[in-house]
Amino acid sequence: MTQPLHPVVVVGAGAVGCFFGGMLARAGHPVVLVGRPQHVDAIERHGLRMEARDFDEHVRLRATTDIAAVAQAQVVLFCVKSGDTESAGAQLKPHLRPEALVLCLQNGVDNADRLRTVLPPRQVAAAVVYVATEMAGPGHLKHHGRGDLVIEPVTRSEEVAQLFAQARVPVEISSNVRGALWAKLVVNCAYNAVSAIAQRPYGENVRSPGIQQVMSDVVAECLLVAQAEGVEIPGDIDLAVRRIFETMPTQLSSTAQDLARGKPTEIDHLNGLVVRRGQALGIPTPVNRTLWALVKLLEGKQQRAG
Repeated sequence: MTQPLHPVVVVGAGAVGCFFGGMLARAGHPVVLVGRPQHVDAIERHGLRMEARDFDEHVRLRATTDIAAVAQAQVVLFCVKSGDTESAGAQLKPHLRPEALVLCLQNGVDNADRLRTVLPPRQVAAAVVYVATEMAGPGHLKHHGRGDLVIEPVTRSEEVAQLFAQARVPVEISSNVRGALWAKLVVNCAYNAVSAIAQRPYGENVRSPGIQQVMSDVVAECLLVAQAEGVEIPGDIDLAVRRIFETMPTQLSSTAQDLARGKPTEIDHLNGLVVRRGQALGIPTPVNRTLWALVKLLEGKQQRAG
């Protein structure tokens, strides 16, 4: 596949969507970003600034606030916050081409399943995202590390993998995407809430007394819940957790970024999900519950201040 017939459309063009959409655009593929007005205005005027470790440039691509842009797409990168999954899916449904593939690039383990309740199931594919990014300003993306995907095998998986490969984005097609999603969930549960509460990056947090033990307790609870759900988590999860602070020491979690900007977090779909699943299965998750409750407390404080 050398060039898609229609643009790739990114729905929810925040940091994750801008990174993957920007990488495709840099490789010459037509891309449309659907995002917030302040980002759209900046990108339309100057292009998307991609500040990465090995390049810093303005990438020209289209941007709009109108979700009807998905009518042009063969591939949709679905990057909205987990709490907006069903509502955003309902908005794009009337505009979606019958043959379009919607690739879920979201945090959490159940977004693709939730999206399939709104869209035809054959149009939805789950993906696991490994990338450290943030929006440093309107239309300004900062990339701190990684940038690869794991996607489930569907009719067009190979085609999508080739598309990303041309953009220097590694893609693995895996029949155990559920396990890979849980592996990422475990990592997020270990890091995100701690980073959000402290408003400090991963590398600083792990050097603080007791934090690595807290993270180990979080991981142990998550693994018990995953095991009870029959999830097979691939690889060495302890190594995966350790690699995050070794390779991304300066990264603030997305949860920390959301709190800093006064935005709702995805904590209900991270530690909160583990708490709910644990409760349903009769598995105590006191450390995950504590982190979830503290982030919710900070969210509530911000809402009252606003």
